[in-house]
Amino acid sequence: MRALIMAGGAGSRINLGEKPLILICGQPMIAYIIGAFQKAGCEPVVAVSPQTPMTLNWCRARGIAFCKAEGKGFVEDMVHAIRFLEEENPIFISVSDIPCITAGIVRSISEFYDTDGKDALSTWVPASTVKTCRGGMPYRERINGIEACPAGINILRGDRIDEVQDEQALLLNEPRLAINVNTRADLAEAESLLRLESTA
Repeated sequence: MRALIMAGGAGSRINLGEKPLILICGQPMIAYIIGAFQKAGCEPVVAVSPQTPMTLNWCRARGIAFCKAEGKGFVEDMVHAIRFLEEENPIFISVSDIPCITAGIVRSISEFYDTDGKDALSTWVPASTVKTCRGGMPYRERINGIEACPAGINILRGDRIDEVQDEQALLLNEPRLAINVNTRADLAEAESLLRLESTA
């Protein structure tokens, strides 16, 4: 399965340059997301925009597939990228600021999707585990009776991208997915976890 990694945002809140290229333990943040999908057997494609030219160059230099979006917004850029790729199969959609994601998490989401039977899947984490404010108060819904926030990973059918797809919500009590890097405090938390693992 392809994995479309959305990397076109300006990252103005954290103000450390292009957000996908912010270093965590010596690696650009986006490298962790790409690595997790690759290890899970997915084919990553990075969607860049005019706001992330250095991210485009970084991908090009490393032979990582990318496509250019117009930077009109997350949903608009996602639809544009899927049309450009002429994707007709299910495809992962992921934000590029969840550096603590692992191949195991990706595989568990994929396996749930394969057995669920619905066209689309959204992934959620308990709101109680989310420390960052994603653009203000995090968006919340009740999933299985638990207040939850979106984790930033979805699966959609490419051949039905222009339609409303029947969606299953998957709630994962996974603290790694709750670390969404929007502030320097989030960055420090992600760095602390990844540094601890690299020295274990």
